Amino acid sequence: MSYVIRSVRADEWPAAKELRLAALRDPVAHLAFLETYEEAAARPDSYWQERTAGAAEGADARQQIIAEGPDGQWVGTLTVLVEEPGTTDWAGFPVERKQGHVVGVFVRPEERGSGLTEVLFDAALEWAWGRGLERVRLIVHEENGRAQRFYRRAGFLPSGLTVPLGDARELEFVLERSSAGVPFSDR
Repeated sequence: MSYVIRSVRADEWPAAKELRLAALRDPVAHLAFLETYEEAAARPDSYWQERTAGAAEGADARQQIIAEGPDGQWVGTLTVLVEEPGTTDWAGFPVERKQGHVVGVFVRPEERGSGLTEVLFDAALEWAWGRGLERVRLIVHEENGRAQRFYRRAGFLPSGLTVPLGDARELEFVLERSSAGVPFSDR
């Protein structure tokens, strides 16, 4: 694999914006993301600058990890948010332990099936465990079977928590640090 896997840098907001907009154009974006292409495209550059700086290399509260192809194009991404005990999450549920929350998972369609998502998840988990997080979780739409199958292969299991979202539900999947298996690259 000839990809570079790394954290974004604050000055790379134009590439972060382009990749997010590409993700929101994906045919299954309505199952994977909580905003629309139109909402994101209407945001000012200052929004993208702040968003990228807050998730850039060296940030403690969140980290955006990208896969850069041999030609320099960003071909995949995910972000890990750090959630602290005693706070509430985006859906209003209490956070009971220090944990990571994986969001914004996207790999360009032409790169899917290459093992890239596994490598991104390995990097995300390495970052999370390196910050002492006790578990990592993610929320997946009940109808997004492809994503659910991948998350199970990565070691994530349904917690039983469901988040109502309009007429549908989102399901929480978790991976406890104590049960984290070997990285995909070692399987």
